[in-house]
Amino acid sequence: MRVFGIDCGTEFTGYGVVEVDDTARIPKLRPLCAGAVRLNKKDRAPVRLLQVYVELSALLQLWQPEVVAIEEVFFSANAKSALKLGQVRGVAMLAAANCGLLVAEYAPLTIKSSVVGYGLAAKEQVQFMVARLLDLEEAPKPADAADALAIAICHIHHAQTAEHMRR
Repeated sequence: MRVFGIDCGTEFTGYGVVEVDDTARIPKLRPLCAGAVRLNKKDRAPVRLLQVYVELSALLQLWQPEVVAIEEVFFSANAKSALKLGQVRGVAMLAAANCGLLVAEYAPLTIKSSVVGYGLAAKEQVQFMVARLLDLEEAPKPADAADALAIAICHIHHAQTAEHMRR
């Protein structure tokens, strides 16, 4: 299974591709790529949203995932920030849908619980565990890329659990 994780943001939108090799006795997670779409604050919103769409669409075509995993919207005290984040999420989901891919959404607590074992884990703990689970020498940078990999890992864990329960 190949999963494309997306961590939406208004300055950086992280992405990461994780594949699970389940041919071995113990399934192994393999990171294929990670990075971030860097947005210029000086650009107008439509230009930034177009950049997210174009770059994510190209990456989805390149990596050919089976599914896209994305973080659910969280509620913020700042409505303007939440609205901007929602626009980026919408564009990311549109890019996935335009490629014919299903989108799985996970709450931040679910992602952290799946990767760290604790839903209120700090960002540094998530980055550390992503590096551990993917057998990396250091946490992926920027932090948004590590978060996107965590979202992909979360989906893999949930899919494996669902598959195991069907047996």
